[in-house]
Amino acid sequence: MRFRAVIFDLGGVVFPSPFDAFAAYEREHGLPDRFIRGVVAASADHGAWARLERSELSFDEFSVAFSAECAAAGGTVDAADLMREIGRGFEPRPEMVQAIRTIRARDLKVGALTNNWAPSSTEADAAPHALGHLGNFDVVVESAVEGLRKPDPRIYELVCERLAVEPPETVFLDDLGVNLKPARALGMTTIKVTEPGEALAELSAVLGFSLDGG
Repeated sequence: MRFRAVIFDLGGVVFPSPFDAFAAYEREHGLPDRFIRGVVAASADHGAWARLERSELSFDEFSVAFSAECAAAGGTVDAADLMREIGRGFEPRPEMVQAIRTIRARDLKVGALTNNWAPSSTEADAAPHALGHLGNFDVVVESAVEGLRKPDPRIYELVCERLAVEPPETVFLDDLGVNLKPARALGMTTIKVTEPGEALAELSAVLGFSLDGG
């Protein structure tokens, strides 16, 4: 198949995963491993994390609600402090940036599809929210802007519509299996990003050309 577009998740794919910040916070504060991920997963689509990513809560409202969810699960988490930790050191992975440039040079479209959140009132907290404004993408679809978040199938349809492609003409990369399932159901070719180099090797094989710029 001749693919016309590649769509990248941001956190965990183009950028380091917020889960790394979760793990660091857990170690620093004596919380069980994967505790914060567990709270996010248990709260599902109606919890504070999901509602923040759809801009249904302000940052301050989220901080109160998410801290309460963690407390109910048996742990103490300062949500505002956690989010500041996520924003520190968020630099794009060089190999992903090179791959995006190479894909564009081959005249394929490149999109970003990300679950994110609207900036808070302070610059430090706002840092992660700049991820969708890199300039390397033809289209950026952000959950906080659209009021939809992965894995809602409508947000995948939206990014394809804005790229003017059909889902089977795209490759989609994400670090979470739950976000890949609806993409596959729509006909997208999907790649799970666990280790960036391995994911890019798989993407190179799918596209039929090298992504290292050489």
